[in-house]
Amino acid sequence: MTLLAGNAAKQTPPSAGAVSASSVRAEPHESSQTAKLNWLRAGVLGANDGIVSTALVLLSLIAAGASQGTVVTAGSAAILAGAISMALGEYVSVSTQRDTERALIAQEAASLRRFPEEEHRELVESLADYGIPEDIAEQAARGIEANDPLSAHLRLELGIDGEELTNPWAAAWSSAISFLMGALLPMIAALVFLTSGGAVAVVATTLVSLALTGLVSAKLSDTHSGKAAVRLVIGGSLGLAASYGIGLLFGAAVS
Repeated sequence: MTLLAGNAAKQTPPSAGAVSASSVRAEPHESSQTAKLNWLRAGVLGANDGIVSTALVLLSLIAAGASQGTVVTAGSAAILAGAISMALGEYVSVSTQRDTERALIAQEAASLRRFPEEEHRELVESLADYGIPEDIAEQAARGIEANDPLSAHLRLELGIDGEELTNPWAAAWSSAISFLMGALLPMIAALVFLTSGGAVAVVATTLVSLALTGLVSAKLSDTHSGKAAVRLVIGGSLGLAASYGIGLLFGAAVS
């Protein structure tokens, strides 16, 4: 009995430690999935910006009675300007984020060299925050620190994956392309139906597109899809009404 009890006692910590390590290893996968979802959401938002901003410009011009050449020129300029603006803004924003991440990585590496015991205690506390008993968290922390302590500290304490830093060029291209894809929808509608019902075509295309992007966004966020679509449609409708009214006023003033 004593021998069996001793063997059981010896086997229990490694088993619990293995569960703890498995929990820790699952964290990078979750971070990777979150990053992918964030990129998808950014793409949906970029498409929304392209749909709304281009539709408002086109609807104002149509309401003002602009010629087909004017609509094409102004619409194309709006699309190009919006895509470039989105790309530059995303590039600057993500570059700043990456610089911050690099600074945090350098700071954490320096802390591990200068204050190993303090950093060890922080790692144990981070693991304990997941509900792991402290004695098992202590074992897991020792095992982690024997392999790659920097990566573990970055992920658990700062939520950073040192091997997957944000890429400003990828963000810029993604933002610009998603904006262009969204902007082309009302632009095509305006060009096809400009001579007969251009305003109606732009409005219908815009609202349908916003409803679809609302459904996609809700699906990615795992929220109520109907509410997301309704919010976008209502917001888009208000913007379209305002832009059409401005176009009518401008056209009347010019006339």
